Amino acid sequence: MTYTSLKAVRGALLVATAFLACLAPVPAQADPGPRGTDTSDTWLVLGVEQGETRTGTAPGSLLRCDPPQGHPRAADACAELAAADGRITAIPARDTYCPMVYAPVTAHAHGQWRGQPVEYTETFSNRCVMEARTGSVFALDGPQPS
Repeated sequence: MTYTSLKAVRGALLVATAFLACLAPVPAQADPGPRGTDTSDTWLVLGVEQGETRTGTAPGSLLRCDPPQGHPRAADACAELAAADGRITAIPARDTYCPMVYAPVTAHAHGQWRGQPVEYTETFSNRCVMEARTGSVFALDGPQPS
């Protein structure tokens, strides 16, 4: 007569269940495509505050790029960000003259650019310098000619 312990039976059942679970069909998932082509996960909350530090009291503006919306100059901002691969610091500076007036503004952005997290905060000596360095991204005051 063969004696089988309860532990051995439970172990065998556990192994059999795990094996059968591996054989179960897995639902198909959509291919996300090559990296950088999906813009559904591209959004930024942008804000500009007076002063040298971020207080969190200024209202933010939601920028979406597929299609461009939620920003006074969304199409321009999205195009500039796309050319810089979502890096605000990589936007080419505009050739412009700004007054040498110290009236600091702090620009901030957080969100995602094509699935990659974005966190940006920088203080500029004045609004003109900020717009020269960041293009249309922080031009939140309304439409302006390009």
